Amino acid sequence: MSAVTRSKKIGIFDSGLGGLYVARAVRQMLPEYDYVYLGDTLNVPYGGRSMNAIYKLSEAAIKYLFDVHDCDLVIIACNTASVTALNKLQREFLTQNYPDRRILGVIVPTLESATELGATQIGLIATEYTIRSKIYEEEIAKITPKAQIFGQPTPLLVPLIENQGAKYMDMVLGDYLEPLIEQGLDSLILGCTHYIEIKDIVRELTRHRVRVLSQDEITPPKLKDYLQRHPEMEERLIKNGTFEIFATDVNQSFLKNVQKLMGDNAKAEQASY
Repeated sequence: MSAVTRSKKIGIFDSGLGGLYVARAVRQMLPEYDYVYLGDTLNVPYGGRSMNAIYKLSEAAIKYLFDVHDCDLVIIACNTASVTALNKLQREFLTQNYPDRRILGVIVPTLESATELGATQIGLIATEYTIRSKIYEEEIAKITPKAQIFGQPTPLLVPLIENQGAKYMDMVLGDYLEPLIEQGLDSLILGCTHYIEIKDIVRELTRHRVRVLSQDEITPPKLKDYLQRHPEMEERLIKNGTFEIFATDVNQSFLKNVQKLMGDNAKAEQASY
């Protein structure tokens, strides 16, 4: 029996920049694979859009990663897209069009990690869209009846992160975190990939009294475990160690952040679909 040809890549999709934090962490843990990152910078942010619009944007991005870049597996790093589109993409889009390929999100792995660590009183900071969706509450109920989610929308954080608002961060974060900490949390989920940038500030402000769960720390070991459990997929993945970045709008702000995160020589190419 002939060996399977390794020809497929791992795709990582986000509505903008935040997923690059996850991509960087995944690549650090699993450097041997070939990755394609796609940021839908033309349509960011997703949070203010309708569910139908978010689904259509997400489906188009996944299709691009499958068809143009030959990805076998795509991680949706965007919490908003995971909330809105992931379930339908897995159950309908994949089943009907790409039955051998897989799409993974960040929400269930994050909650699995929390419960594996014994968390029961879990705080969540995220966009208003994610908090309103109650998806974290729905998913934790499937994992354990013992855990409770305390959600806090934090709409000012992404603008501060994207617009060099560091000097205001402690004050704004403090206001958001205070009512959550009063709930007697044992853990706090950073439910937006942008928040990875401020995880150390969150840990300082909570005086390390709660366990802060950041998706760049959770996703890589979860992906490694997934590939170990699915050797039929792992053996199709190329191992040249390449990393390509594409965006639907390659603007100066995005390029600047790409180089800040991935190194001065990092480049981003235009994605058209």
